Amino acid sequence: MSPRVGTALAILMLVVGVSLVRAFVAVPVRVASASMEPTLGTGDVVLVSRTTPRIDDVQRWDLVVFDDPSKHRRTIKRVIGLPGEAIVVLDGVLHIDGEPVKESWVDPATVDGSFTRTFHVPDDEVFLLGDNRGNSVDSRDFGSLPAAALEGRVVVKLLPLW
Repeated sequence: MSPRVGTALAILMLVVGVSLVRAFVAVPVRVASASMEPTLGTGDVVLVSRTTPRIDDVQRWDLVVFDDPSKHRRTIKRVIGLPGEAIVVLDGVLHIDGEPVKESWVDPATVDGSFTRTFHVPDDEVFLLGDNRGNSVDSRDFGSLPAAALEGRVVVKLLPLW
């Protein structure tokens, strides 16, 4: 086999491999807003699994991708509430089932302390919040989402590397 044919074959195999990974395993997604700062910033790129999480597979604190019902675009948020739980933010502090929860990724200065509505998460649904609470359209606005609406879970941040 000539070097040119070998190089062309290697490039073809790489393209097919990347295409298969994107179609069935994981896809890169660019963060479109500042709602997940400081965890993820606008323009960051994350790798998202293509496997739709089942409700019994979703973990609290997972970063998930879904089609935002208010903007109809792919969005990333953090899973906060699981089925059957009561979620409320009191004086800027997240409470789950009446217990305060410390969130090291949330800047308390960005939390709207006056938001006190209690949400009850229905069966087979999850409650999602952005880490930048003062600049996030999330389940406080559009309610909890069915687990079936989740498109995938963030696996790793790709860019920037630091």
